[in-house]
Amino acid sequence: MKLGKVEFCHFLQLIALFLCFSGMSQAELSRSRSKPYFQSGRSRTKRSWVWNQFFVLEEYMGSDPLYVGKLHSDVDKGDGSIKYILSGEGASSIFIIDENTGDIHATKRLDREEQAYYTLRAQALDRLTNKPVEPESEFVIKIQDINDNEPKFLDGPYTAGVPEMSPVGTSVVQVTATDADDPTYGNSARVVYSILQGQPYFSVEPKTGVIKTALPNMDREAKDQYLLVIQAKDMVGQNGGLSGTTSVTVTLTDVNDNPPRFPRRSYQYNVPESLPVASVVARIKAADADIGANAEMEYKIVDGDGLGIFKISVDKDTQEGIITIQKDLDFEAKTSYTLRIEAANKDADPRFLSLGPFSDTTTVKIIVEDVDEPPVFSSPLYPMEVSEATQVGNIIGTVAAHDPDSSNSPVRYSIDRNTDLERYFNIDANSGVITTAKSLDRETNAVHNITVLAMESQNPSQVGRGYVAITILDINDNAPEFAMDYETTVCENAQPGQVIQKISAVDKDEPSNGHQFYFSLTTDATNNHNFSLKDNKDNTASILTRRNGFRRQEQSVYYLPIFIVDSGSPSLSSTNTLTIRVCDCDADGIAQTCNAEAYILPAGLSTGALIAILACVLTLLGGYCFQCLCC
Repeated sequence: MKLGKVEFCHFLQLIALFLCFSGMSQAELSRSRSKPYFQSGRSRTKRSWVWNQFFVLEEYMGSDPLYVGKLHSDVDKGDGSIKYILSGEGASSIFIIDENTGDIHATKRLDREEQAYYTLRAQALDRLTNKPVEPESEFVIKIQDINDNEPKFLDGPYTAGVPEMSPVGTSVVQVTATDADDPTYGNSARVVYSILQGQPYFSVEPKTGVIKTALPNMDREAKDQYLLVIQAKDMVGQNGGLSGTTSVTVTLTDVNDNPPRFPRRSYQYNVPESLPVASVVARIKAADADIGANAEMEYKIVDGDGLGIFKISVDKDTQEGIITIQKDLDFEAKTSYTLRIEAANKDADPRFLSLGPFSDTTTVKIIVEDVDEPPVFSSPLYPMEVSEATQVGNIIGTVAAHDPDSSNSPVRYSIDRNTDLERYFNIDANSGVITTAKSLDRETNAVHNITVLAMESQNPSQVGRGYVAITILDINDNAPEFAMDYETTVCENAQPGQVIQKISAVDKDEPSNGHQFYFSLTTDATNNHNFSLKDNKDNTASILTRRNGFRRQEQSVYYLPIFIVDSGSPSLSSTNTLTIRVCDCDADGIAQTCNAEAYILPAGLSTGALIAILACVLTLLGGYCFQCLCC
């Protein structure tokens, strides 16, 4: 009869079980001859049925209960007077005992990976009295392992990275498989590793599971990812062992092993001369097969006739070189420029410098195109000066503009009236001569900023702008006046020579060395007996009292005319009136009230009598009223 692999395996297991039980029987026989056990109150007996453990193969698949072992006591004479009892883990549910013979059987399939051993207790009882004839003993049934679990990669699948161009033997990653079988018994849990997919690029250490590179100069730019299949096999890899697999995705990481290279040896770009400063002229890019930081570029202009006209910078997102204008272009001055541009990696790897220089150069030619440009003024700003006394139609100055194009078209001038709304100035359309059109006043507007337009005769759409700043020069055409509205008071108890007011003056004119003012009383007020004026020679004057005491009932207000002269050439003067009110003051000279009070008249006078008296007084004094008020 031929046996299959499974049948043959079970056959070997039964032979091992038989040998195990044979050893147990020998142990039982030796124990039956051992020293007898003495129990108090009983005759001496032998513990011939107790030992440390039984062994049972796991995964028994037979239809009959699996024989485990036999318990027997020397007291048992075979007459049925002794019965055996089993208790502990799995008793009755997994393990049963024949109470007459002591034979133990397993009724269920056992799995060592679920439970490796069971601890039970055995008891021999007198069947009639149900009393122990042997002391209770504990023993162990150990589940003996078979190779029924394949290795498993609990952390798989794996991903790993290794730099491209790594030398042979560079470690990539370690994989680990676990086997649930008993590592202390046989080879069921002894695992070896092998690579099923991924040669000849990678290898794996059989004992450790460390994956290493197996080929030199693996190039990321040629292939950047590899899929490996790793097998773990137990029984030290022998035939009949179980196996498990996992996948490992290995990515080659980039190193800077590729120098930048321009796709072309030269480039040409056309730009109009009117392109503003800072405008982009061109974008060029050197190719680099690397990625990330290894492909970052630096560009610079190393030679050419446009070093001061153009500059190049890098676009950090695209790694392009951006050429921009630094100064205005002028077709009439220069029609083309040539630049020699270098591109280089920011960080070169010394290991790969032997591959060649990690930089490259190219030539960029920039052609300047002519455009119709507006007229250009000879100066960006024309400062001019004119006296405010100048006559209408007098010449102030001249502006000049020309057509920068080769056609050199004639130019016509005009004033942008938005900058000269009052039309103070005119300009000759052909010559650019600026004249006054109105009288000027420095005190109204000291500086006029106007814009002059220059237009090509052949192309009126081409308009240039020039700027003129006209400063109006001052003449002495404003008389001095009080610096402020003074509120002057004099106390009724004032003493002679007392200063009651200090005055100053202002002048709208603007002499270069500052104003100098002279103060005096007018001729009419010079000989008055009430007040005098003192010129302090510092552009101020003091008003003083000339007599002792003032009475509001007599006169409550005085008007003092003051003559002020400036130092201009010719000088100008003005008369300003200072109003002085008579007030009742306290002991400190502080005015309390400045209103005129009525006279106290004798009692008994009627209203009509009062009116008649007042009319007479006014008639007598009518001729002298004005002079009194002025003095």
